[in-house]
Amino acid sequence: MAEPIMAGPVALRTSPLAHLEERMRAGSVTGARGVTLAELPFLTMVNVRVDPASEAADRIGRTLGAPLPRRCGDTAASAHRTVVWLGPDEWLVLSRADAGIVTAELREALQGAPGSVVDVSANRTTLELSGPSAREVLEKGCPLDLHPRVFGPGHAVSTTVGPIAVLLWQLDDAPTYRLLPRSSFADYLARWLIDAMSEYGGPEVV
Repeated sequence: MAEPIMAGPVALRTSPLAHLEERMRAGSVTGARGVTLAELPFLTMVNVRVDPASEAADRIGRTLGAPLPRRCGDTAASAHRTVVWLGPDEWLVLSRADAGIVTAELREALQGAPGSVVDVSANRTTLELSGPSAREVLEKGCPLDLHPRVFGPGHAVSTTVGPIAVLLWQLDDAPTYRLLPRSSFADYLARWLIDAMSEYGGPEVV
């Protein structure tokens, strides 16, 4: 059964980057050196902490439809949900389903065992950076080695882009990345990315 998609209340909210929507669109570049930037607001984010070797972790995995990832950088996906490894006993569940429903299901799976399930959706927003030049844009300010031989689709790690701490997740080979900064730092990060993208709109210097 498909999960219900959030509606109604979302229309009454203002996302952290609503005021930069037009600037992000205007800063996008098409063609062989293309790169685009957009906000994906109001995604559900639920923080889960539990002993990975426990029965509770197994129940949560069954509820999610995929086992909790066990290694740094790993993700697991099922239906409308993606689970990102944050630490040895900590994960972030990302979904487009209603936050209350996702949180309630995971708390039920915990069944009172040691651990926690907390809706942290308001803590971060999501930026999507995509296109042939997306990796080069990130490499201007990210200390990670993002070469495909090291970092590829399905990888997600905590790092920095410019001076901003983010959760960086690569979705595909386009490449498409999602960056999850704290909402209070999203404006700075978006402006940093727009500036870093600007050179790709002009002729390539060789």
